[in-house]
Amino acid sequence: MTSQLNVSIKGQGFPILCLHGHPGSSQCMSVFTDRLSQRYQTLAPDLRGYGSSRATKNFDMKDHLTDLEALLDKFQINQFSILGWSLGGILALELALRYPQRVTGLILIATAAKPRGNHPSIAWNDYLYTGLAGIINWSIPSWQWNIDTFGKRSLFRYLIQQHTATAYKYLASAAAPAYLQTSRFATNALNQALKAGYNRLADLSQIHCPCLVLAGKSDCHITSESSLETAHHLKNAQWQCYPNTAHLFPWEIPDQVGSDIDRWIDNLPLEK
Repeated sequence: MTSQLNVSIKGQGFPILCLHGHPGSSQCMSVFTDRLSQRYQTLAPDLRGYGSSRATKNFDMKDHLTDLEALLDKFQINQFSILGWSLGGILALELALRYPQRVTGLILIATAAKPRGNHPSIAWNDYLYTGLAGIINWSIPSWQWNIDTFGKRSLFRYLIQQHTATAYKYLASAAAPAYLQTSRFATNALNQALKAGYNRLADLSQIHCPCLVLAGKSDCHITSESSLETAHHLKNAQWQCYPNTAHLFPWEIPDQVGSDIDRWIDNLPLEK
């Protein structure tokens, strides 16, 4: 059974489906959609159990694909490209495998077909500092005192390497609300897939469309090595890894990432 997804649609032109990660929401994708929608139509849904797309019972990862197929059919979108961040990138790969004739290009952000992490162990004070940093940053976004006092000691240090005002602005405006709106059903669906040992590397040879694979060198949630492994298994992939960045690198260096995506996407055979 499909779920009616809340979706943010911007711009006009060839459609680009923009898929967020976990925890996440369509608002988290504004770092991409604000720029891409100047030339293309961007569709950024809240996946089932995230943002305003509520879930009331358990589901599995395949339900996300069913929801997205219904969304594309609703807007009569036959061909499209996909930009997916983290979990969104995994779903992008799944859609490309399911609908090879419809997906014209993939932009894979901090993701992998066989995701692996190397997150350090977490102590009680990590949670304390993260809670303080998050609450204060939500109230006073990008306050340098909070960044220096709590932010750099919190779990944010594993999500970003560059503790800039821009990164903390996104943490306040997008990450915090997304975290609060992510349902336990969405978390359960992701955990079940990871525990089952999700691995689609052997199937990536079936994807023929152009792919751009971007990673943060210090990403400990989905390592840059696992992203590179994915790029190597794709037939038509361009790989780029950004130094001194982590899992949320689009919020650390948004202008650089946006420019690199613009240059790559200009060479896609899009139907204008």
